[in-house]
Amino acid sequence: MVRVAINGFGRIGRLVLRAIVDRKLLGAKLDVVAVNDVVPADNLAYLLKYDSNYGRFPWPVSSARSRPDLPEPDMLIIGDHRIRCLTVPEGPIAMPWKELEVDLVIESTGLFTTADKARGHLKAGAKKVLITAPAKGEDLTVVMGVNDDRLDPERHVIVSNASCTTNALAPLVHVLLKEGFGIEEGLMTTVHSYTASQKVVDGPSRKDWKGGRAAAINIIPSTTGAAKAVGLVCPQVAGKLTGMAFRVPSPTVSVVDLTVRTSRETSYREICQAMQNASQTYLQGILGYTNEEVVSTDFVGDTRSSIFDAGSGIELNSRFFKLVAWYDNEWGYAHRCVDLALRMAEGM
Repeated sequence: MVRVAINGFGRIGRLVLRAIVDRKLLGAKLDVVAVNDVVPADNLAYLLKYDSNYGRFPWPVSSARSRPDLPEPDMLIIGDHRIRCLTVPEGPIAMPWKELEVDLVIESTGLFTTADKARGHLKAGAKKVLITAPAKGEDLTVVMGVNDDRLDPERHVIVSNASCTTNALAPLVHVLLKEGFGIEEGLMTTVHSYTASQKVVDGPSRKDWKGGRAAAINIIPSTTGAAKAVGLVCPQVAGKLTGMAFRVPSPTVSVVDLTVRTSRETSYREICQAMQNASQTYLQGILGYTNEEVVSTDFVGDTRSSIFDAGSGIELNSRFFKLVAWYDNEWGYAHRCVDLALRMAEGM
Protein backbone atom coordinates (compact mmCIF):
# COMPACT_ATOMS: atom_id res chain seq x y z
CA MET A 1 0.00 0.00 0.00
CA VAL A 2 1.38 3.38 -1.04
CA ARG A 3 1.63 6.07 1.63
CA VAL A 4 0.27 9.39 0.34
CA ALA A 5 0.42 12.96 1.62
CA ILE A 6 -1.69 15.81 0.24
CA ASN A 7 -0.03 19.23 0.31
CA GLY A 8 -2.78 21.85 0.06
CA PHE A 9 -6.30 20.92 1.14
CA GLY A 10 -8.31 23.34 -0.97
CA ARG A 11 -10.86 22.39 -3.62
CA ILE A 12 -8.62 19.94 -5.47
CA GLY A 13 -6.95 18.48 -2.38
CA ARG A 14 -10.28 17.78 -0.69
CA LEU A 15 -11.89 16.37 -3.80
CA VAL A 16 -8.92 14.11 -4.50
CA LEU A 17 -9.36 12.65 -1.01
CA ARG A 18 -13.10 12.38 -1.58
CA ALA A 19 -12.48 10.54 -4.87
CA ILE A 20 -10.09 8.15 -3.11
CA VAL A 21 -12.80 7.42 -0.55
CA ASP A 22 -15.52 7.18 -3.22
CA ARG A 23 -13.50 4.53 -5.06
CA LYS A 24 -12.82 2.58 -1.85
CA LEU A 25 -9.07 3.11 -2.18
CA LEU A 26 -8.48 4.72 1.21
CA GLY A 27 -6.49 2.33 3.37
CA ALA A 28 -6.41 -0.11 0.47
CA LYS A 29 -4.22 0.88 -2.48
CA LEU A 30 -3.68 4.45 -1.28
CA ASP A 31 -3.03 5.13 2.39
CA VAL A 32 -3.44 8.88 2.93
CA VAL A 33 -1.34 9.52 6.02
CA ALA A 34 -1.12 13.33 6.10
CA VAL A 35 -2.48 16.58 4.75
CA ASN A 36 -0.71 19.92 5.05
CA ASP A 37 -2.59 23.20 5.06
CA VAL A 38 -2.61 26.51 6.93
CA VAL A 39 -6.22 25.83 7.97
CA PRO A 40 -6.82 24.08 11.36
CA ALA A 41 -7.87 20.43 11.36
CA ASP A 42 -11.38 21.04 12.70
CA ASN A 43 -12.08 23.52 9.90
CA LEU A 44 -10.69 21.09 7.33
CA ALA A 45 -13.01 18.39 8.67
CA TYR A 46 -15.96 20.75 8.30
CA LEU A 47 -15.02 21.68 4.72
CA LEU A 48 -14.62 18.01 3.83
CA LYS A 49 -17.90 17.01 5.47
CA TYR A 50 -20.06 19.68 3.82
CA ASP A 51 -19.50 20.54 0.15
CA SER A 52 -21.67 23.09 -1.64
CA ASN A 53 -21.19 21.42 -5.03
CA TYR A 54 -21.31 17.72 -4.13
CA GLY A 55 -23.20 17.49 -0.87
CA ARG A 56 -22.25 15.71 2.33
CA PHE A 57 -19.19 13.50 2.51
CA PRO A 58 -20.19 9.82 2.17
CA TRP A 59 -18.33 8.68 5.32
CA PRO A 60 -18.32 10.04 8.89
CA VAL A 61 -15.79 12.88 9.20
CA SER A 62 -14.42 14.46 12.37
CA SER A 63 -11.26 15.89 13.89
CA ALA A 64 -9.42 14.92 17.07
CA ARG A 65 -6.31 15.52 19.13
CA SER A 66 -3.59 12.89 18.91
CA ARG A 67 -2.64 13.84 22.48
CA PRO A 68 -4.88 15.37 25.16
CA ASP A 69 -2.37 18.13 25.92
CA LEU A 70 -2.57 19.63 22.42
CA PRO A 71 -4.39 22.99 22.22
CA GLU A 72 -6.40 22.03 19.11
CA PRO A 73 -7.13 19.00 16.91
CA ASP A 74 -4.33 17.71 14.71
CA MET A 75 -6.02 14.64 13.22
CA LEU A 76 -8.63 14.22 10.50
CA ILE A 77 -10.74 11.10 11.03
CA ILE A 78 -12.64 9.48 8.15
CA GLY A 79 -14.50 6.42 9.34
CA ASP A 80 -11.78 4.60 11.27
CA HIS A 81 -8.97 6.09 9.17
CA ARG A 82 -6.80 8.71 10.89
CA ILE A 83 -4.94 11.34 8.87
CA ARG A 84 -2.37 13.63 10.43
CA CYS A 85 -3.00 17.34 9.80
CA LEU A 86 0.14 19.43 9.45
CA THR A 87 0.61 23.18 9.39
CA VAL A 88 4.02 23.65 7.81
CA PRO A 89 4.12 27.02 6.01
CA GLU A 90 7.84 26.92 5.20
CA GLY A 91 7.35 24.85 2.06
CA PRO A 92 8.06 21.33 0.78
CA ILE A 93 11.59 20.97 2.09
CA ALA A 94 10.38 21.40 5.69
CA MET A 95 7.80 18.61 5.51
CA PRO A 96 8.22 15.53 7.75
CA TRP A 97 7.86 13.11 4.85
CA LYS A 98 10.82 10.97 5.91
CA GLU A 99 9.41 10.58 9.41
CA LEU A 100 5.97 9.69 8.02
CA GLU A 101 7.47 7.36 5.37
CA VAL A 102 5.57 9.14 2.59
CA ASP A 103 5.90 7.58 -0.85
CA LEU A 104 3.87 10.01 -2.96
CA VAL A 105 3.00 13.67 -2.41
CA ILE A 106 -0.03 15.09 -4.18
CA GLU A 107 1.01 18.73 -4.56
CA SER A 108 -2.24 20.71 -4.75
CA THR A 109 -1.37 24.10 -3.26
CA GLY A 110 -0.92 25.68 -6.69
CA LEU A 111 2.27 27.27 -5.32
CA PHE A 112 4.97 24.67 -5.98
CA THR A 113 4.42 23.96 -9.67
CA THR A 114 8.01 24.11 -10.88
CA ALA A 115 10.25 21.09 -10.68
CA ASP A 116 12.76 23.00 -8.54
CA LYS A 117 10.12 23.83 -5.93
CA ALA A 118 8.43 20.43 -6.06
CA ARG A 119 11.80 18.74 -5.63
CA GLY A 120 11.73 19.97 -2.04
CA HIS A 121 9.27 17.16 -1.31
CA LEU A 122 11.88 14.65 -2.49
CA LYS A 123 14.56 16.24 -0.35
CA ALA A 124 12.17 15.99 2.59
CA GLY A 125 11.90 12.24 2.11
CA ALA A 126 9.10 11.58 -0.39
CA LYS A 127 9.75 9.37 -3.39
CA LYS A 128 7.49 11.00 -6.00
CA VAL A 129 5.44 14.16 -6.56
CA LEU A 130 2.18 14.53 -8.48
CA ILE A 131 1.48 18.18 -9.33
CA THR A 132 -2.24 18.91 -9.76
CA ALA A 133 -1.66 21.80 -12.16
CA PRO A 134 0.35 22.72 -15.24
CA ALA A 135 4.03 22.64 -14.33
CA LYS A 136 7.44 23.74 -15.53
CA GLY A 137 10.48 21.49 -15.68
CA GLU A 138 8.51 18.38 -14.71
CA ASP A 139 9.63 14.95 -15.83
CA LEU A 140 6.36 14.43 -17.72
CA THR A 141 2.93 15.98 -18.19
CA VAL A 142 0.25 13.30 -18.37
CA VAL A 143 -3.33 13.35 -19.62
CA MET A 144 -4.87 10.01 -18.76
CA GLY A 145 -6.10 8.13 -21.80
CA VAL A 146 -3.98 10.24 -24.14
CA ASN A 147 -0.30 9.82 -23.25
CA ASP A 148 -0.23 7.89 -19.98
CA ASP A 149 1.39 5.04 -21.90
CA ARG A 150 4.55 7.17 -21.87
CA LEU A 151 4.68 7.20 -18.07
CA ASP A 152 7.63 5.26 -16.70
CA PRO A 153 7.11 4.94 -12.93
CA GLU A 154 10.82 4.27 -12.46
CA ARG A 155 12.03 7.31 -14.43
CA HIS A 156 9.30 9.94 -14.05
CA VAL A 157 9.39 11.19 -10.48
CA ILE A 158 7.85 14.68 -10.72
CA VAL A 159 4.72 14.44 -12.87
CA SER A 160 2.07 17.01 -13.78
CA ASN A 161 -1.59 16.10 -14.28
CA ALA A 162 -1.96 19.21 -16.50
CA SER A 163 -5.10 21.34 -16.02
CA CYS A 164 -8.75 20.35 -15.99
CA THR A 165 -9.22 22.09 -19.35
CA THR A 166 -6.26 20.34 -20.96
CA ASN A 167 -7.73 17.07 -19.69
CA ALA A 168 -11.02 17.99 -21.40
CA LEU A 169 -9.51 19.14 -24.68
CA ALA A 170 -6.76 16.57 -25.21
CA PRO A 171 -9.10 13.56 -25.67
CA LEU A 172 -10.88 15.38 -28.53
CA VAL A 173 -7.55 16.16 -30.16
CA HIS A 174 -6.37 12.60 -29.58
CA VAL A 175 -9.37 11.17 -31.43
CA LEU A 176 -8.97 13.56 -34.36
CA LEU A 177 -5.33 12.51 -34.72
CA LYS A 178 -5.77 8.79 -34.07
CA GLU A 179 -8.69 8.45 -36.49
CA GLY A 180 -6.84 10.23 -39.30
CA PHE A 181 -8.74 13.53 -39.46
CA GLY A 182 -5.63 15.50 -38.57
CA ILE A 183 -5.43 19.07 -37.32
CA GLU A 184 -4.00 21.96 -39.29
CA GLU A 185 -4.89 24.62 -36.73
CA GLY A 186 -7.43 25.33 -34.05
CA LEU A 187 -8.77 27.82 -31.53
CA MET A 188 -10.21 26.79 -28.19
CA THR A 189 -12.53 28.66 -25.87
CA THR A 190 -13.40 27.33 -22.45
CA VAL A 191 -16.51 28.68 -20.76
CA HIS A 192 -15.22 28.00 -17.28
CA SER A 193 -16.84 28.01 -13.85
CA TYR A 194 -15.41 30.44 -11.35
CA THR A 195 -12.65 29.21 -9.06
CA ALA A 196 -11.15 30.03 -5.67
CA SER A 197 -8.71 32.51 -7.21
CA GLN A 198 -11.60 34.85 -8.09
CA LYS A 199 -13.40 37.34 -5.88
CA VAL A 200 -16.96 37.54 -4.57
CA VAL A 201 -16.97 41.35 -4.88
CA ASP A 202 -14.86 43.68 -7.01
CA GLY A 203 -11.28 43.92 -5.80
CA PRO A 204 -7.72 44.43 -6.97
CA SER A 205 -5.97 41.85 -9.12
CA ARG A 206 -2.41 42.84 -9.89
CA LYS A 207 -1.77 40.76 -13.00
CA ASP A 208 -5.30 40.69 -14.43
CA TRP A 209 -7.54 43.62 -13.53
CA LYS A 210 -10.62 42.00 -15.06
CA GLY A 211 -9.97 38.90 -12.99
CA GLY A 212 -10.59 40.94 -9.86
CA ARG A 213 -14.21 41.67 -10.74
CA ALA A 214 -17.09 39.98 -8.91
CA ALA A 215 -17.20 36.36 -10.08
CA ALA A 216 -20.88 35.64 -9.39
CA ILE A 217 -22.30 38.45 -11.54
CA ASN A 218 -19.84 38.75 -14.44
CA ILE A 219 -18.65 36.92 -17.52
CA ILE A 220 -14.91 37.58 -17.37
CA PRO A 221 -12.58 37.10 -20.36
CA SER A 222 -9.34 35.48 -19.28
CA THR A 223 -6.25 33.75 -20.54
CA THR A 224 -5.49 30.04 -20.48
CA GLY A 225 -2.56 27.94 -21.54
CA ALA A 226 -4.69 24.81 -21.78
CA ALA A 227 -4.77 24.63 -25.58
CA LYS A 228 -1.05 25.18 -26.01
CA ALA A 229 -0.40 22.60 -23.31
CA VAL A 230 -2.10 19.94 -25.43
CA GLY A 231 1.10 20.04 -27.47
CA LEU A 232 2.91 18.54 -24.48
CA VAL A 233 0.78 15.39 -24.64
CA CYS A 234 0.05 15.39 -28.39
CA PRO A 235 3.31 16.62 -29.97
CA GLN A 236 1.77 16.54 -33.45
CA VAL A 237 -0.25 19.67 -32.64
CA ALA A 238 2.47 21.66 -30.87
CA GLY A 239 2.15 25.25 -32.07
CA LYS A 240 -1.15 24.57 -33.85
CA LEU A 241 -3.57 25.32 -31.01
CA THR A 242 -4.20 28.29 -28.75
CA GLY A 243 -7.16 29.53 -26.78
CA MET A 244 -8.83 31.73 -24.22
CA ALA A 245 -11.31 31.45 -21.37
CA PHE A 246 -14.50 33.07 -20.19
CA ARG A 247 -15.03 32.75 -16.45
CA VAL A 248 -18.78 32.54 -15.80
CA PRO A 249 -21.09 32.55 -12.74
CA SER A 250 -21.32 28.79 -12.33
CA PRO A 251 -19.86 26.84 -9.37
CA THR A 252 -18.74 23.80 -11.35
CA VAL A 253 -18.96 22.19 -14.81
CA SER A 254 -17.33 23.96 -17.72
CA VAL A 255 -17.51 23.54 -21.48
CA VAL A 256 -14.77 23.55 -24.07
CA ASP A 257 -15.36 24.80 -27.62
CA LEU A 258 -12.76 23.69 -30.16
CA THR A 259 -12.92 25.34 -33.56
CA VAL A 260 -10.64 23.32 -35.78
CA ARG A 261 -9.48 22.95 -39.36
CA THR A 262 -8.89 19.29 -40.19
CA SER A 263 -6.13 18.05 -42.46
CA ARG A 264 -8.47 16.06 -44.66
CA GLU A 265 -12.02 16.49 -45.82
CA THR A 266 -14.65 14.85 -43.66
CA SER A 267 -18.07 15.53 -42.19
CA TYR A 268 -19.35 16.42 -38.75
CA ARG A 269 -21.27 13.16 -38.75
CA GLU A 270 -18.07 11.17 -39.31
CA ILE A 271 -16.32 13.04 -36.49
CA CYS A 272 -19.25 12.30 -34.16
CA GLN A 273 -19.07 8.62 -35.03
CA ALA A 274 -15.36 8.59 -34.23
CA MET A 275 -15.95 10.30 -30.88
CA GLN A 276 -18.72 7.87 -29.99
CA ASN A 277 -16.56 4.88 -30.90
CA ALA A 278 -13.65 6.21 -28.83
CA SER A 279 -15.94 6.76 -25.84
CA GLN A 280 -16.94 3.10 -25.97
CA THR A 281 -13.48 1.65 -26.60
CA TYR A 282 -10.01 3.11 -26.08
CA LEU A 283 -11.20 6.23 -24.20
CA GLN A 284 -13.95 4.60 -22.17
CA GLY A 285 -14.19 6.29 -18.79
CA ILE A 286 -12.20 9.28 -20.04
CA LEU A 287 -14.30 10.58 -22.94
CA GLY A 288 -18.07 10.52 -22.85
CA TYR A 289 -20.56 11.02 -25.67
CA THR A 290 -24.07 12.45 -25.67
CA ASN A 291 -26.61 13.55 -28.26
CA GLU A 292 -29.25 14.50 -25.70
CA GLU A 293 -30.54 18.00 -24.88
CA VAL A 294 -28.13 18.70 -22.02
CA VAL A 295 -27.00 21.72 -20.00
CA SER A 296 -24.16 22.23 -17.54
CA THR A 297 -25.83 20.97 -14.36
CA ASP A 298 -26.46 17.62 -16.04
CA PHE A 299 -22.74 16.92 -15.62
CA VAL A 300 -22.23 17.83 -11.96
CA GLY A 301 -20.46 14.85 -10.42
CA ASP A 302 -19.43 13.32 -13.76
CA THR A 303 -16.12 11.51 -13.32
CA ARG A 304 -15.12 11.61 -16.99
CA SER A 305 -12.57 14.11 -18.30
CA SER A 306 -14.67 15.25 -21.23
CA ILE A 307 -18.15 14.55 -22.60
CA PHE A 308 -18.54 15.23 -26.32
CA ASP A 309 -21.85 16.94 -27.09
CA ALA A 310 -22.83 15.81 -30.58
CA GLY A 311 -25.89 18.04 -30.66
CA SER A 312 -24.01 21.27 -30.04
CA GLY A 313 -21.24 21.14 -32.62
CA ILE A 314 -21.46 22.59 -36.12
CA GLU A 315 -19.87 22.21 -39.55
CA LEU A 316 -19.00 25.14 -41.80
CA ASN A 317 -17.49 23.09 -44.59
CA SER A 318 -15.77 19.74 -45.05
CA ARG A 319 -12.63 20.86 -43.19
CA PHE A 320 -13.85 23.42 -40.65
CA PHE A 321 -15.74 22.41 -37.51
CA LYS A 322 -16.77 23.51 -34.04
CA LEU A 323 -16.63 20.71 -31.44
CA VAL A 324 -18.18 21.05 -27.98
CA ALA A 325 -17.45 19.02 -24.85
CA TRP A 326 -18.55 19.36 -21.22
CA TYR A 327 -16.45 18.60 -18.14
CA ASP A 328 -16.86 18.79 -14.40
CA ASN A 329 -13.71 20.79 -13.87
CA GLU A 330 -13.49 19.76 -10.21
CA TRP A 331 -14.77 16.19 -9.87
CA GLY A 332 -13.59 14.82 -13.19
CA TYR A 333 -10.15 16.31 -12.67
CA ALA A 334 -9.93 14.91 -9.12
CA HIS A 335 -10.57 11.42 -10.48
CA ARG A 336 -7.81 11.82 -13.06
CA CYS A 337 -5.46 12.79 -10.23
CA VAL A 338 -6.36 9.54 -8.49
CA ASP A 339 -5.87 7.57 -11.71
CA LEU A 340 -2.44 9.13 -12.16
CA ALA A 341 -1.52 8.52 -8.52
CA LEU A 342 -2.30 4.83 -9.00
CA ARG A 343 -0.10 4.72 -12.10
CA MET A 344 2.76 6.49 -10.34
CA ALA A 345 2.40 4.07 -7.44
CA GLU A 346 3.18 1.07 -9.63
CA GLY A 347 6.31 -0.65 -8.42
CA MET A 348 6.48 1.29 -5.14
